[in-house]
Amino acid sequence: MALWSGRFEEGVDAFTQRFGASLPVDQRLYAQDIAGSKAHAAMLAAQGVIPQEDAAAIAEGLDGIQKDIESGSFVFDINNEDIHMAIESALTECIGSAGARLHTGRSRNDQVATDTRLFAKQRAADLMAANLALREALLAQAEANFDVILPGYTHLQHAQPVLFSHHMLAYVWMLARDFDRLAAAQAAADANPLGAAALAGTTYPLDRFATTAALGFDHPIPNSLDAVSDRDFLLDLLYACSVSCLHLSRLCEELVLWSSSEFGFVTLSDSYATGSSIMPQKKNPDFAELIRGKSGRVVGDLMALMMTLKGLPLAYNKDLQEDKQGAMDAADTLEDCYVCAAGMIATMQVNPEAMMAQAKKGYLAATDVADYLAKKGLPFRQAHEVVGHLVLLCEKRGCDLEDLTLADFQAESPLFEADIAGALNLEAIVAARTTYGGTGHEAVRAQMVEAQARQATDQAKL
Repeated sequence: MALWSGRFEEGVDAFTQRFGASLPVDQRLYAQDIAGSKAHAAMLAAQGVIPQEDAAAIAEGLDGIQKDIESGSFVFDINNEDIHMAIESALTECIGSAGARLHTGRSRNDQVATDTRLFAKQRAADLMAANLALREALLAQAEANFDVILPGYTHLQHAQPVLFSHHMLAYVWMLARDFDRLAAAQAAADANPLGAAALAGTTYPLDRFATTAALGFDHPIPNSLDAVSDRDFLLDLLYACSVSCLHLSRLCEELVLWSSSEFGFVTLSDSYATGSSIMPQKKNPDFAELIRGKSGRVVGDLMALMMTLKGLPLAYNKDLQEDKQGAMDAADTLEDCYVCAAGMIATMQVNPEAMMAQAKKGYLAATDVADYLAKKGLPFRQAHEVVGHLVLLCEKRGCDLEDLTLADFQAESPLFEADIAGALNLEAIVAARTTYGGTGHEAVRAQMVEAQARQATDQAKL
């Protein structure tokens, strides 16, 4: 019999029971539900609302239920439509009338909000830890291949040479911003709705500050209507997951390209590749592709919750039952993607020769040749045009800038001298980028120090 059955003459039929049940999803919140119930019972006893012996029996009974759930012996009956009813029913069956007093001064509305916030806080922390592990793998590859040069791209066309370490660090900083978003989502969830009851608070003398402290929340939510209806914290978590999945998708797109025969920049470990059922020679970057593909579902989870919330009146509505599955899926998916990406990055082989071979194509020195002329007094726009003529000459001859003679250069501008050769050297071009945030060795070394310091700072937040 449902806990709310007193007002009804008929029960729901089998289909509507199954259709309305959230137990298959929210049974995952058992630990949070039990923690909230123990804190609530202890507070009720401290306030004189229920006897101390009832609170003790409730705590002991809940501990037993948690052990049964974690051992696999607890039977989740779909007739108990959610985790709250499943646990409370089992508790009352176990300890009698004391269990029936547990729900004094609360509603499933504030109870589910409490469980979900506790869950969101924990999953955000889990994701922050996985985020740090991936950043560590990227930093390790950057350090191990610090001096390697590869072509930098814009529009997927050769642009300017950069250090591979600089490229890896770009993803480290993306992920550092993702860490901040996850931390913000954790902070958004860190507020206690327990004691708001259904929507209006309660006539019992509840101490909401006591349950806030017991459950490790930062503060109680000051408005009971907002407490039971707010799911902004889940939107924050889903948004953080979505943005990070987009970053991982970008990283994996590059790994897919870089591991192809056309690039050959990296070789993925056999542990992070698969073969073909028909083509014996194939080594496919399936796991990079899967991470790239899974980003779509996580963004879909965010969109789904936004659409669920967009037209809801205050306070609680059954629509809010749909809030948890997408958030759980997004957090689980991102955590798996972090773990997979970290393993893939840590075990991949970097191929410096292939990167350098490509860096010597596509006139990557062109900007530095223009800078050479500008430093000799020619306005940059005119220098840009001169080098454009030189590139056109190279295309017609089928050669690169370094193949041109000094006479070829001087035919375009008398400002060219024999030292133009220095502007064509890729190592010198990279090393010259010494400004803060640039790709020069000195600047990237300073950036590595900064990234490692940020890593330590974020680690301390866990």
